[in-house]
Amino acid sequence: MPAKAIDRHLWQRFWAIASPYWRSEEKWKAWGLLALLVVLLLGQTRFAVLFNEQTGEFTSALAARDAARFWDSIKYCLVLLLVAVPIYAFYYYLRDRLGLLWRGWLTDRFLERYFAQRHYYELNADIGIDNPDQRIAEDINTFTSRSLYFLCILIGSILQLLAFSAVLWLVSRELVYFLIFYAIFGTVFTLAVFGKPLLTLNFMQLRREADFRFGLVRIRENAESIAFYRGEAQETRQVRKRFAAAFDNFNRLIRRQLFLNLFQYTFSLLTIILPSAIIASRVLSGELEVGRAVQAAGAFAAVLSAISVIVENFESLSRFAAGIERLSTFSRSLDAPLKSPVLDSGMIESVEGPRLVLEQVTLLTPGSGRILVRDLSAAIEPGEGLMIVGESGSGKSSLLRAVAGLWYCGSGRIIRPASESILFLPQRPYMILGSLRSQLLYPNQDRPIRDAELLHLLERVNLADLVERFGGLDAERDWEKVLSIGEQQRLVLARVLMTRPSYAVLDEATSALDLANEERLYGELANAATTLISVSHHTTLLKFHKQVLVLAGNGEWQLRSATGYTS
Repeated sequence: MPAKAIDRHLWQRFWAIASPYWRSEEKWKAWGLLALLVVLLLGQTRFAVLFNEQTGEFTSALAARDAARFWDSIKYCLVLLLVAVPIYAFYYYLRDRLGLLWRGWLTDRFLERYFAQRHYYELNADIGIDNPDQRIAEDINTFTSRSLYFLCILIGSILQLLAFSAVLWLVSRELVYFLIFYAIFGTVFTLAVFGKPLLTLNFMQLRREADFRFGLVRIRENAESIAFYRGEAQETRQVRKRFAAAFDNFNRLIRRQLFLNLFQYTFSLLTIILPSAIIASRVLSGELEVGRAVQAAGAFAAVLSAISVIVENFESLSRFAAGIERLSTFSRSLDAPLKSPVLDSGMIESVEGPRLVLEQVTLLTPGSGRILVRDLSAAIEPGEGLMIVGESGSGKSSLLRAVAGLWYCGSGRIIRPASESILFLPQRPYMILGSLRSQLLYPNQDRPIRDAELLHLLERVNLADLVERFGGLDAERDWEKVLSIGEQQRLVLARVLMTRPSYAVLDEATSALDLANEERLYGELANAATTLISVSHHTTLLKFHKQVLVLAGNGEWQLRSATGYTS
C-alpha cells in the first residue's frame, strides 16, 4: 500500500506496535530503565547548562585579561568533565540495552504470530506483504532502536528547552521572540515541502532494497539448478533489474534530500550569525560582557535545537515513518483471520475426525476459479490406502493441499485425523538446519529416542553409511547440498517410520528413488500400519493401496479398485 504523510494515523500505527511491550510482563524492567534514562538526561542537561555558563565565564575572563578568573573556570570545567563523562557513557549503554530487550520481546511476539495458523505459508499469496523475513529481522530492530532514539531526543529537547530558555530570557528577550518565530517557520516549511515525498520515497526504498536482497538469496539457494540450466545471463538480468529499481529510487531520494539538506544547513548555520547580530549593539555598547554574548549564543543554539527537532531530524524521521508503515501492515496481516483466496467461490470446510473422509469436495484454482475436481466424495479407511493418478495439472497436488488444510478454494467438507496422526511429504524434501539427529526427529525434537534406535532407522531406509560419512548423529551440515535428492527423500521417509502416523500423504515423495528402493520403503511403511495416500505414476506401488483415484483435470474423477487397475 502507498505510504502516507506523517499524521495521526501514523501515530496510531506506531502506538499499536509499541504499547504492548510497555504493558507486558517485562513492563517494570522497561519502565525502570526508561526512568533511569530520564534521570541521566536530566544530568546531561544540567551539565550542558553548566558547561555553557563556564564557556561564557572563561571567555569573559580572557577578554578582561583576568588570569585567576580564567584558570578557576578551567579547573571547574575539568571537575564537571570528570562527572559528566560517565553520565553520557551510561546513558548510551542503557538506551541500547533497553532497545535490545524491547527488540527481543517484540521479535518473539511477531515470530509467535508468524508461525500461528500457518501465516508464514498464507502470506506467500499476499502480494501486499513483501519480504516478511526482512520485516522481522530488520524492521523490528529499526523500530525499537529508532523509537528509543527519538523518544530520548524528545525528552532531552524538552529538558533542554526548559533549562536554556531561562538562561536566554535573562540575557535577551528579543532572542526568545525571534527564536519562537524561526522555529515555527522552519518546522512548518519542512513538513509542507518535504513531508510526503520523502516518506513515500523512503517507503519504496525499503521495499526495493528488500527485493534486491531476496533475489540474491534466491540465487544462492538455487545455485545448482541455475548452473545446470546455464541460466547465469537470465539471473543476472533479473538481479540487475531489481538493483536498477533500488538505484533509481535512491537517486530520486537523494535529489529530494539535497534540497532538504540545503534548507537544513541554511537554517542551522544562520544560528551562528543571528544571535550575535541581534545582541551586537548591547555588547558593543558595553551593556553585556563578551562572555555573556557567547553564553547567549550557546543558549540560543540549544533552545533552537530543542524546538526544531523535526527540522533537524526530518530525514531520519521519514525513514522511520516508512518502517512503521511496513511493520504495521505486516502486523495487521498477522492478526487478520485466515480466509479463502476466492471468497466468492466459498471455502472448503475442515473438521477433525477418526478417519480421512472427503464429502462433496470441489476444488477451484485461486484467481481464475477453474474447476479441478467437482463433488469428490471418498473415504480412506485405516489400512486401505489410496493412490491418486492423473495428468500433470489435473489437481493431484492441489487435492493433497486441501487434505492438509492448505487449500481453501472451493466447497465441501474434509474430515481428517488430528495433526499428530497424519504426516505430509512433498516431492521436494525439506532439510532443516541442524544435525543428522534433528533431521530424523523433525518436527518433534523433544522425543527421547536412543541412538541405537536412530541407527536402526537409518539402516531401514538404506542410509546406514551417513553416520560414518559425516561423523555421527550430531554432525551438522547443509544437508540439502551434501545429500542427493534420493538420499534426502529416504531421510524424510525415515521420519515417517519414526513418527508412525495413522496416515502418510506422499506427493511423489519417492520420485528420485530407483524402483527397488521405492518398493522396499513402501513395504516398510505398510508394515508400520500407516495408511498411505500417494501421488505416483509407478504402477509397482498399486499393491500398497486399496483404491485408485483417477483425476481427469476437467473436474471429472473416478474411484476404482487398485486390484487389476491399469492406466
